[in-house]
Amino acid sequence: MPVLKELVFTFKVLKPFTMKAPKALLFDLDGTLIDSEFFHFECWNEILTESGAKLTYEDWLKNYAGVPLPTNAARLVEKYGIDKPLPQIIERREKLTLERLKTKDVNLMPHVADVLEYFHQNALILALVTSSPRQDVEAVFERNGLGKYFKLIITRTEVTKSKPDPESYLVCVEKLGLQKEECLVFEDTINGVKSAKAAGLTCFAIQSNTDEHDKLTIADKLFLDFKEVKDYLVNNRLIAA
Repeated sequence: MPVLKELVFTFKVLKPFTMKAPKALLFDLDGTLIDSEFFHFECWNEILTESGAKLTYEDWLKNYAGVPLPTNAARLVEKYGIDKPLPQIIERREKLTLERLKTKDVNLMPHVADVLEYFHQNALILALVTSSPRQDVEAVFERNGLGKYFKLIITRTEVTKSKPDPESYLVCVEKLGLQKEECLVFEDTINGVKSAKAAGLTCFAIQSNTDEHDKLTIADKLFLDFKEVKDYLVNNRLIAA
């Protein structure tokens, strides 16, 4: 019964809209395809502990999840009064993240493996648009094998401005050679949704934490997981059954 209540809330807050069957699906990575928020939280705390500071997971989810690393670094340095140069903190964090990603598996979000295979079998073009650097994406895909599904990968390395700026999505659409209305974006945070919408794209938010749903109402649709997304697309004849 609680799940049913969540579903009612999920679709009640968003305005009706219409869309064409997409040719390309554009995915965020962290929190959308991979369950990496706790991983990133632990990496930051490993660094903060060196300066006698500690971040709570609740604070991380509320204020830092989905925010590009350089921005978070600046905010954390200021918040905790860390007496180290910002570039040094950013470099330390990037090196630590890559080290951990090469040796530690990061779980997929629920139903991701199944729906990626399903979308791939339906001949949809899949692209990745992430604020993570390319070396991190390559490390993740090397361990979980998801790289085979993606025709194009746009990372923080290929752009000058990270989400919520629309640059990464605009670059992706241009490189795919498609019209904006032929693309559908999947995101899990407000910065990601803002980036997609600012680029003029249809965006579905996927967030299992209903406490975050109020922040995501600018998305075109809001779902709890990828199974709901697949069911919606099939039931509305936007992809083949």
